[in-house]
Amino acid sequence: MATVDDLKFQEFDDAANLLAANPDATTISIDEPVEIPKNQHGRLQEPGREEDDELLGTDDSDKTELLAGQKKSAPFWTFEYYQTFFDVDTYQVLDRIKGSVFPVPGKNFVRLYIRSNPDLYGPFWICATLVFTIAVSGNLSNFFIHLGKPTYHYVPEFRKVSIAATTIYAYAWLVPLALWGFLMWRNSKVMNIVSYSFLEIVCVYGYSLFIYIPTAILWIIPQKVVRWVLVMFSLCLSGSVLVMTFWPAVRDDNRRIALATVGTIVLLHALLAVGCLAYFFDAPELDFPAPIIPAHNGTTVITKS
Repeated sequence: MATVDDLKFQEFDDAANLLAANPDATTISIDEPVEIPKNQHGRLQEPGREEDDELLGTDDSDKTELLAGQKKSAPFWTFEYYQTFFDVDTYQVLDRIKGSVFPVPGKNFVRLYIRSNPDLYGPFWICATLVFTIAVSGNLSNFFIHLGKPTYHYVPEFRKVSIAATTIYAYAWLVPLALWGFLMWRNSKVMNIVSYSFLEIVCVYGYSLFIYIPTAILWIIPQKVVRWVLVMFSLCLSGSVLVMTFWPAVRDDNRRIALATVGTIVLLHALLAVGCLAYFFDAPELDFPAPIIPAHNGTTVITKS
């Protein structure tokens, strides 16, 4: 029959002997959780840097992006590769549209809406809708401006569709491409710069253009003051999305370079809005020839319009 000493655990005896030999020894209980240092980067972080890292998405969001990128294993020349760029539902697209129309100060658009699943579905259809909205609204605006003039004959200008398409799609692709290349180049110069992927930048620019769709419809109102107020309001909303997205990525760069980068982004965005308003809606009026009305005495009378 087993004795009482045989039922004791050997580990408890070893711990008791250790404490008897060295009373200052530290023991760890199984029930006590072991604390793991949070900072595993090998360097001390400045106060407030954790918020910037969270804003840029350099911790958990990077893991999410890495896991999302593993799904795109198909070769780029196959249809399956590009199908992943359109793998979004209606709720995601609407949520990203609301985020671009109502930007939240201090929140990064990429981290909140884009990084988990960047898409090309929303930017493509937003640009396509904006193209036809600007072209149709420009023709209607020209019609309403000259409505009632006897010398004016309305002729729809279909070339505005091609001009608007070239302008919008060139801006939505070439500007993000240049910005992506610049961020990659600065990333090789400055270690703290976070470089977004090309798809993320295209996604941000595409959704930032949504506010111009209702604005272009309201540009039909034949009042220049109203049009310029609308364009400034839309520019502030869409421009703030771009600034809050790309400023945290370049803020650790040289101060002049960072300010010049953000200033260039805002300037190009403003040129697009003002250029569309000036060309499609505020075009100079054409001088129509005055009609010649023959008089009864054989002379002709030229009337002024």
